[in-house]
Amino acid sequence: MSAEVQAKRVSAPDIRARKGGQPIVALTSYSFTTARLVDSHADMILVGDSLAMVEHGLDSTLGATLEMMILHGKAVVRGSARALVVVDMPFGSYEAGVEEAFRNAARIMAETGCSAVKLEGGERMAETVAFLSARGIPVVGHVGLTPQAVMSFGGFRTQGRERADWERIERDAAAVAEAGAFAVVLEGVVEPLAEKITEAVAVPTIGIGASAACDGQILVLEDMLGLSPRVPRFVKRFGNLGETADAAIAAYAEAVRQRSFPGEENVYQPKPTNRA
Repeated sequence: MSAEVQAKRVSAPDIRARKGGQPIVALTSYSFTTARLVDSHADMILVGDSLAMVEHGLDSTLGATLEMMILHGKAVVRGSARALVVVDMPFGSYEAGVEEAFRNAARIMAETGCSAVKLEGGERMAETVAFLSARGIPVVGHVGLTPQAVMSFGGFRTQGRERADWERIERDAAAVAEAGAFAVVLEGVVEPLAEKITEAVAVPTIGIGASAACDGQILVLEDMLGLSPRVPRFVKRFGNLGETADAAIAAYAEAVRQRSFPGEENVYQPKPTNRA
């Protein structure tokens, strides 16, 4: 038996049991390399459809395809050993009905090896959440600002600024939680509403642009590392890797132009010839 003990991966019931306990740490990852970095620190890794924008340069998440999500999901699962890996179901892969949602969710799980899927929508998606959960597919819900519905919202707008909207958002969160979601992402929701929802639902809430009172937090990795050119108000940059990388690339370019790289230590020489 190998001396190296394989880490036990966090499960959906583990996350569910964290309601009201130690805050859940979640981050996005889209690659093997970043998954390796995130894995030892995060409880949950989300392969978000935000990869359409961050990795592929698209204007919104709507361009993410099932094939994209599976490709990146495979890489993240290979690069992680401990964190729960959740893969977003992209726009158009689950809205048409529960049967289609199940086929696509099952394909994502089977081909990536992830432990759960995430889908957006509240009351209108409760039946789908229940259908998937009853068939062994753990689901994370996502309410409030749902980027796949950005066209309907008229842009990335904070939800709940008007008190009249609170009841609808509260119903959405309650509906997906009661339908079987083991956690619910609250995005772009005003703080007092996020606090109220967190107190009301029986499953953990994971905030992004919501409240510190949520049961956990998630950010896009590239945003919090300072790799994105601009970030929303709710993001705190915990690093400035963009500037560090730019300086390193500039130093490399200068070394190449000056022929100081590669140096003697960076090149290979033929084996010495043995002469009598």
